[in-house]
Amino acid sequence: VKQEKLMNVTDLEIWNFAKKNDFIIVTQDSDFNDLNSLYGFPPKTIWIRTGNLKTPEIAAVLNNYREDIEVFVNDENYGCFEIMCRPQKVD
Repeated sequence: VKQEKLMNVTDLEIWNFAKKNDFIIVTQDSDFNDLNSLYGFPPKTIWIRTGNLKTPEIAAVLNNYREDIEVFVNDENYGCFEIMCRPQKVD
């Protein structure tokens, strides 16, 4: 988002950008899942439901679910992958 200068745009603009560029959205809130419910997918969404995390903690969660995420990415039947777990401490 920061790299593409999308810091101050709406969720719908980010969603449309992800759709246009075949990106997957990684988020900690329900807004993008709500957009997928309204408009369908792509883009796919990875919804991290662990509370607020720092970037290294998000990376650790994603790494822990890497194999499941790969299956999700390649399955055209699903648009949202929810991760609900307690985060592990990252040094």
